[in-house]
Amino acid sequence: MGPQPHVFLLGLLLLLGQGTTQIHTFPGEDTLEEQLWSESLRNFQFLCNPKKSGSSLPSESVHSLRPSDIKFVAAVGHVDMLPGSGTAEAQKRPWTGDRPWQVSLGVVTVLSDIIRHFSRSVLRPMCAPGKRAEAHSGAGAEDLWIQAKELVRSMRENQQLDFQNDWKLINVFFSNTSQCHLCPSAQQQRYVTDGMDKLTRMLDYLLQEVPKAFVNLVDLSEVVWLSPWHQGTQRSPGAEPCRCSGDTSKLSKVVAQWSYQESWERLLASSKYNEHESFTVVFQPFFYETALWPLSGQWPLLDPTTLALHLWNSMMKPVGQKDEPFSANEKRLMKCPSQESPYLFTYRNSNYLPRLTELQEKLELREGMEIRCPDKNPSDTIPTSVHRLKVADIKVIAALGDSLTAGNGAGSKPGDILDVLTQYRGLSWSVGGDGNLSSVTTLANMLREFNPSLKGFSLGTGKENSPGAFLNQAVAGDCAGDLPVQARRLVGLMKNHTKINFQEDWKIITLFIGGNDLCDSCNDPVRYSPQNFTDNIRKALDILHAEVPRAFVNLVMVLEIASLRELFQEKKVSCPRMILRNLCPCVLKFDDNSTELATLIEVNQKYQDGTHQLVESGRYDTREDFTVVVQPFFEKVNMPKTSDGLPDSSFFAPDCFHFSSKSHAHAASALWNNMLEPVGQKSTQHDFENKINITCPNEDWPFLSTYKNSVQGLGSQLLCGDRASSASPPASVHALRPADIHVVAALGDSLTAGNGIGSKPDDLRDVATQYRGLSYSSGGDSSLETVTTLPNILRKFNRHLTGYALGTGDANDTNAFLNQAVPGAKAEALTSQVQALVQRMREDQRVNFHEDWKVITVLIGGSDLCDYCTDSDFYSAANFFDRLRNALDILHREVPRALVNLVDFMSPSVMRQVFLGNPDKCPVQQASVFCNCVLTPRESSQELARLEAITRAYQSSMRELVESGRYDTREDFSVVLQPFFHDIRLPILEDGRPDTSFFAPDCIHPSQKFHSQLSKALWANMLEPLGRKTDTLDLRADIPLSCPTQHEPFLRTFRNSNYTYPTQPAVENWGSDFLCMEWNPSNSVPTSVHELRPADIKVVAALGDSLTTAVGARPSNASDLLVSWRGLSWSVGGDGVLETHTTLPNILKKFNPQILGFSTGTQEETAGLNVAAEGARARDMPAQARDLVERMKRSPEINLEKDWKLITLFIGSNDLCHYCENPEDHSAMEYVQHVQQALDILYEELPRAFVNVVQVMELTVLHQGHDGKCNTLQAAQSSCTCLLHSQENSLEMQKLKEVNWNFQSGVSRFSYWHQYLQREDFTVVVQPFFQNTLVPLNERGGADLTFFSEDCFHFSERGHAEMAIALWNNMLEPVGRKTTSNNFTYSRTKLKCPSPESPYLHTLRNSRLLQDEADAGPQVLSWAVPVAAGGGLAVGVSAVMAWRAMRSRRRENPPISLNTMSF
Repeated sequence: MGPQPHVFLLGLLLLLGQGTTQIHTFPGEDTLEEQLWSESLRNFQFLCNPKKSGSSLPSESVHSLRPSDIKFVAAVGHVDMLPGSGTAEAQKRPWTGDRPWQVSLGVVTVLSDIIRHFSRSVLRPMCAPGKRAEAHSGAGAEDLWIQAKELVRSMRENQQLDFQNDWKLINVFFSNTSQCHLCPSAQQQRYVTDGMDKLTRMLDYLLQEVPKAFVNLVDLSEVVWLSPWHQGTQRSPGAEPCRCSGDTSKLSKVVAQWSYQESWERLLASSKYNEHESFTVVFQPFFYETALWPLSGQWPLLDPTTLALHLWNSMMKPVGQKDEPFSANEKRLMKCPSQESPYLFTYRNSNYLPRLTELQEKLELREGMEIRCPDKNPSDTIPTSVHRLKVADIKVIAALGDSLTAGNGAGSKPGDILDVLTQYRGLSWSVGGDGNLSSVTTLANMLREFNPSLKGFSLGTGKENSPGAFLNQAVAGDCAGDLPVQARRLVGLMKNHTKINFQEDWKIITLFIGGNDLCDSCNDPVRYSPQNFTDNIRKALDILHAEVPRAFVNLVMVLEIASLRELFQEKKVSCPRMILRNLCPCVLKFDDNSTELATLIEVNQKYQDGTHQLVESGRYDTREDFTVVVQPFFEKVNMPKTSDGLPDSSFFAPDCFHFSSKSHAHAASALWNNMLEPVGQKSTQHDFENKINITCPNEDWPFLSTYKNSVQGLGSQLLCGDRASSASPPASVHALRPADIHVVAALGDSLTAGNGIGSKPDDLRDVATQYRGLSYSSGGDSSLETVTTLPNILRKFNRHLTGYALGTGDANDTNAFLNQAVPGAKAEALTSQVQALVQRMREDQRVNFHEDWKVITVLIGGSDLCDYCTDSDFYSAANFFDRLRNALDILHREVPRALVNLVDFMSPSVMRQVFLGNPDKCPVQQASVFCNCVLTPRESSQELARLEAITRAYQSSMRELVESGRYDTREDFSVVLQPFFHDIRLPILEDGRPDTSFFAPDCIHPSQKFHSQLSKALWANMLEPLGRKTDTLDLRADIPLSCPTQHEPFLRTFRNSNYTYPTQPAVENWGSDFLCMEWNPSNSVPTSVHELRPADIKVVAALGDSLTTAVGARPSNASDLLVSWRGLSWSVGGDGVLETHTTLPNILKKFNPQILGFSTGTQEETAGLNVAAEGARARDMPAQARDLVERMKRSPEINLEKDWKLITLFIGSNDLCHYCENPEDHSAMEYVQHVQQALDILYEELPRAFVNVVQVMELTVLHQGHDGKCNTLQAAQSSCTCLLHSQENSLEMQKLKEVNWNFQSGVSRFSYWHQYLQREDFTVVVQPFFQNTLVPLNERGGADLTFFSEDCFHFSERGHAEMAIALWNNMLEPVGRKTTSNNFTYSRTKLKCPSPESPYLHTLRNSRLLQDEADAGPQVLSWAVPVAAGGGLAVGVSAVMAWRAMRSRRRENPPISLNTMSF
């Protein structure tokens, strides 16, 4: 490692000592000093390629001199200083003796080492003896001449140096005796000339005596004078105190630095030293960054290596471009000669021209203009409200700010950089009053066209305290922290001025600040933080608000300052880059892709955002005679260009930083136009290249625009004080503030797509136009002041919001952006919308998919209800639930950082009320096209009742889905149900009819008026905690826009609402809701089974085992005996009614309340036609069939010939359990034969019968149960002997699975059996819902044992209800397209309904299956391959139970012991 920084500092100070008495060279071993400096250099990476910059032959001209040509490095002059002897740092240095160190010694040593990389033959450096060289001291000049003579003598005597032919690099170090070299203008020029005169004798001597020499004239004045030790030492006797007059600001300092350097450059460029081929002198400046001045309290850390590197880098830059200030704190890379310019730069090879001479020909033309406005009159009476203020009412003008308002350089001639220090206040854009509008375009001169007696404007030149400044109290160099002082001074001036009526006169005050804050933000991030910036502006505005009556305050937004880089970086444009870089280092000194630049841009944006939030909070709208308005024309700045495409420097003062009068004129016109533009529609970018255009006040609305008077029509005003984002982007959706939202999106149907929002009242055809820019949840047209939408509200919190839609068009249009709603879309299409949305968010560059927080609003369901009556099964609540869940699942799975608003849809009753209440205005004839199922049913009809029931079921499904907690498993995602649409209250006109102005011409879609209310209601819902959300929307109400509070700043979720989702209420019963509308029987009793309606069924019956007798359907009091609850049996039970007990007979009772045959209770006497028996196998089915036939024949209530009968047969579980005992007796062939025998009996004995054959479920494995509460292994093995010694994947188990599949395959053919197709009044249909049923899971992912009885083996009442639903739905599905699995999601609305197009129970014939398919039967069984998750219900249950049992090590209760168990 090299020496530490504090060691370097002391090294420099020791180097600045008294001259020695002999030439210093290093003929032998390296000294300690040289070793230290060489070690220091090794810390710098040498990246130059010596071969690229070298040449085989030495250069003949000094103007093509390469580093490799230099043979010898020397120094003349010593700028010396000894630190105080008592400093701790001096005692720590390893150097010994009291000999003073010299800066020249260290610098030339390092320079030699650098050159040695290019040429190994370079000799060791040499320093001439002498005293400190003070250019303005006679004694110093004499000493330099003596040193030069001694140096020449030593070089002549050096045997290793060819004095005549070797190239020499001679560095002349000098300093000034005072700081007068930094005094501007004539004083400065005098000192430079005087300094040159003192150096002439020495330089003349070198020119005369030394051939082939490149002389660096190195001015170390600032290095010496900025040293803290220098201030405590005695000056040279010849030194004079400097009394610089005028400005001592940062601007003055950097301009003086540049001017000082330019003076030397100009002098040397025109001198005799630049006329020779073998000799030249080049000025090499050492100026500090202004950020390191003593004012900052930071002292630079110096060492010879740093000084030498800076000197080397300066030599590598052309004269006129040596603009890089000296920063010892910043580690710089060593610059390399380029292939284009491999030489050391001189005035000649730099093509240097003095800047003033170069630019003098460019003259600035001041352009005036005129205002031709028809109405220039003031209000009839002096207004009392600032919101009714005309331009001509303004009597006083004032301004606060920095040098851009003070007018620095506004009137300067091109190239006259020193004149940039002049403050041309009379030309200032916001308050200058020089000339008149025909010659000088300023805001004051525009206002004087309306009120010639305007007061307060500034004239001429001068500082803020000059007489001509008047109420222009801007101070050059000021930052936001200085504004409160300016504000107080301004208030005092206005109060005390005799020509200003402080209480009565209307005043316009323009405040513009922030450029200096941004320019220094990287040097003190805390001081210049966005929060401090906003706080300081607030303090100034608070003073004006508290003390100034009748005032309109323009707060001009801080400009987008990064565009200045384009001017700085374009080398073809002549600019004093040293001035630019020193004035604004934080903008200009970093690379394009640096993190520092990215930070600056972010801070710039936060300055702008903070300004907006402060003013739009309503803080300054509490009085009728005062307001503050943000004027944003500087928000986005494009660098003006010339016709050649280069940055146009004519818009800038000679320093290329301040505005020229041309820019002041443009800024004035932009401010004027902004003042007249409504809030929300103000221009955020001014095109400086276009001709100045001044608009006139609107004749119908001639007032200056304020936040209050800009709210028009359906716009709104947001008066939220706290609009800040989180300190850092939140990781949790439960800590999400409105300002954290960066992306807004929407999904849904025509309501979200915006159909008809902007349509004129009678333009029915225009309802097809999708006005997406006006859509309540995703529209971004205009601004909040004129269009109330959720995005426009959110943009008040985050102006960089994206994703919103603009204008009109469909979902595929670019302007739709993330509004992917499709007119007419139903829940089924929501998944495709989600996929399109996700793809757009991933691919669009405006969206940072993984980092940006998103609000996605989903509204769906209305279109489903409109078509519900056309296919009640397809649009069932269960299907709606599934489709909505599928879409939300994709969002949950794929979209990070998202809050999803799931909006309840509008009740169909609202649509009916409007439509039917205005038959003369609404298109009644087109009702069936628009929304047939909602608009055509008669009042009090069954159809309307069903519609209302399904609506409630849809809404219940949405609530159930959200409250399941399914979407609250990730910290960065949540779905929140926003219920404001639940109850819409329509405004009623005086004649009692609904107000159609809230609707489009079709009386169905909401108009913009309605959408505005929807936006407010949605926003209010988003801020309301769960459990207290408003579920009513009164369209007549004046809904104010809610605001986040300090204590509740977040968008509300279940967690930050401290809300617990209601647990699923203890289900009192497992009944179902009946929503079918087609429930009438056939007009006459059908003779064909293929035209059999549910209402035609008169008798139900069932065959089977204990699953049909409903063993264990309810808990039993006995510990070892389970009861058969036949009245709850899924296929034949008839206890209670459908609303409390879901069974097949209870469903059929809705169609035919007089149905017969169902079983009730638990007794054999009430078993009805349920002939199933516990433990029964397939071999018992023929006997049960005969028993059933006999019971029907004996029943006096049954008309055996005429009554239609529905018989369900379900058998096979016990056959599988005992298959291994005797495979031949329990083979699939035997199984199918027994079932066929039973069916044959029914076929032969029973007329008019529809027989369901339910496929057996998969029973290959039964294992231990749930959390130790169930242990079915012993019981299962006792009754299922095939499981006793079988293990998973054993040969026995594989064989059992094969038999199981063969059972299913065998019975599946019965639907196609030719024998049962011969009679018109008989059919057999296989119902396959058990084929691929998966295990029902609970919320924790375990087996849901609520579906099973106490033995964890039979079905509970809930399980029987699910089986009944599945069987019923299978019966209504066509053969070949039946559902082969079951959905175990609880819902009371899962029952399908017959439709008008298909009112019959499905048979092979009425399923319209192709004849060849019927003949062939099912050749390939889709269910023949087992599903990994479990092919059947029992298999899945068993697998989960086994897994849980293996993990379990503790049991809460001892397992239930079952001695016997059979199906």
